[in-house]
Amino acid sequence: MAFLDKLKPVILSGKEVYPIVEGGKGIGATCGQSSGAFAAASAVGTFSGVNADSYDEHGHRLPQIYYGKTRRERHEELIAFGILGGVTQARIAHEIAGKEGRIHMNILWEMGGAEDILHGILQGAKGLIHGVTCGAGMPYKLAEIAAQYNVHYHPIISSMRAFRALWIRSYSKVAHLLGSVVYEDPWLAGGHNGLSNSEDPQKPQDPYPRVAEVRKFMNEVGLHETPIIMAGGAWHIADWEHWLDNPEIGPIAFQFGTRPLLTKESPISDSWKRKLLTLKEGDVYLNRFSPTGFYSSAVRNNFIVELTHRGESEIEYRTAPEGDFAAALPVGARGRPVYIKPEDKTRAESYIAQGYSEAMKTPDSTLIFVTPEKSNQIIVDQIECMGCLSHCKFSNWKDKDDFTTGKKADPRSYCIQKTLQQIIHEGDVENQLMFSGHNAYKFSSDPFYNNGFIPTVKQLVDRIMTGY
Repeated sequence: MAFLDKLKPVILSGKEVYPIVEGGKGIGATCGQSSGAFAAASAVGTFSGVNADSYDEHGHRLPQIYYGKTRRERHEELIAFGILGGVTQARIAHEIAGKEGRIHMNILWEMGGAEDILHGILQGAKGLIHGVTCGAGMPYKLAEIAAQYNVHYHPIISSMRAFRALWIRSYSKVAHLLGSVVYEDPWLAGGHNGLSNSEDPQKPQDPYPRVAEVRKFMNEVGLHETPIIMAGGAWHIADWEHWLDNPEIGPIAFQFGTRPLLTKESPISDSWKRKLLTLKEGDVYLNRFSPTGFYSSAVRNNFIVELTHRGESEIEYRTAPEGDFAAALPVGARGRPVYIKPEDKTRAESYIAQGYSEAMKTPDSTLIFVTPEKSNQIIVDQIECMGCLSHCKFSNWKDKDDFTTGKKADPRSYCIQKTLQQIIHEGDVENQLMFSGHNAYKFSSDPFYNNGFIPTVKQLVDRIMTGY
């Protein structure tokens, strides 16, 4: 394993560390315990600043219950929860890490109230957070905010074009705090993915030339020593030998998002951990159901199957007879007719006969067919929206201006805050959204996990540093 001679420490957020970064993920899937353990192991730990948990004086988790009568009132409660939870997790991580490694916080730029939450956490946890990773959108203001608190920032991008736009518009003004550029493979990463409209989700591209292109631009603007963090698809560093000590790639570290889920310190439930050990290749599904509008990668469970059915049942309609749209179909409590094509009438009647008797209208003049129970759940979830996204196609919420996207709420999607809170705290891995990277199937074949072995974070870091 001579390649290990090429595996070098990197400077991240002002300190030399192992080239291993814990992926930040979203609601509760990383926390102070996990990120503190990564930092204590001389790596980089990353806790999620998205709806992070907080606790009472006895250490019991404070449930995030919303009392506001309007979405705007609940949105303010969400921001307060987010700040309290982020500060809480930063303090836990700092206590565990001591003076080792680095502690990063991950936020999503498209989460509701992102700027307010970022300011609140960095103010409340001054000196405890060394860097902020941020993706899910184009975070132009990330550098400006990081500069106010003298922390490093680590933008997550999926193409050179995205980073170039961020650099020219904003980051060049705060270059000294640019801690790294995180390249996230849009075909292999878990959670939300940065696929552009010009890229085919079914045709993955080799990340090497894409990352080399990022490095070439970075070198052109004087960022020769700024590391790139490769995220998405990282399992064995041995698989990336040709990236190490390579001038086309430059200083490099690897972000592991999926493997840290299966550690003693990981906050996910035992049922989630057991599920990871059973996954097969192809069980993780790249889809576009998310209310963000982005592609995302999740385990194909009952939750995804039901969303797939909604999409497959979709039928175009008109409110009055028009050309081929001549077949009347009564919908809603009053049975008012809409008009669909005759060949779709047979499909609609079949769905209704199977129990999918509620036809719900989408913003695109189509109908989807769901059970009465699912229809009620969708409506309640839309009504109870707390504004967890900056723009939500499911509820039509927007976190500024007139607080609406201007479009009708879309029943083809789901309340992402609700399902992620439920899976992290209740562990229902069959009926809630289970984000995952596409390499999760390797848990079942990697000998490191034989007989259901679950390592500590330190054991995982040591294992990765052997190349495997």
